[in-house]
Amino acid sequence: MIRFDDISRIYIAPYVTDLRKGIDSYAAIVQNEFKQDPFSDAMYIFCNRAHDKLKILYWDGTGFWLLYKRLESGRFKWQKAEDGKAIEIAKRQLAWLLDGLKIEQKTSIRAVQYQYM
Repeated sequence: MIRFDDISRIYIAPYVTDLRKGIDSYAAIVQNEFKQDPFSDAMYIFCNRAHDKLKILYWDGTGFWLLYKRLESGRFKWQKAEDGKAIEIAKRQLAWLLDGLKIEQKTSIRAVQYQYM
């Protein structure tokens, strides 16, 4: 079972990926292109060109998980990077992404202005 609270780092691929790939191909992308260890305690997220499907690669210590999500309507709000490096996001940003929101929210709580007497 995956416990999302136990995952130390979450990365998204900075470009679209062919989602016909399997575990070994995604692990090779993590190792060769992102220069990271696919066996580390990190989650790697890949998205297709239409931004309506994604796959998540995760090593839980005993084996790899490959999760797949397809949206029936709408698109994932994917962040891109020109340098080709994986983009690290927070757990809250992962929740926003999976809910179809932008991972860069202006604010999640309105700041309260206090008046002192």
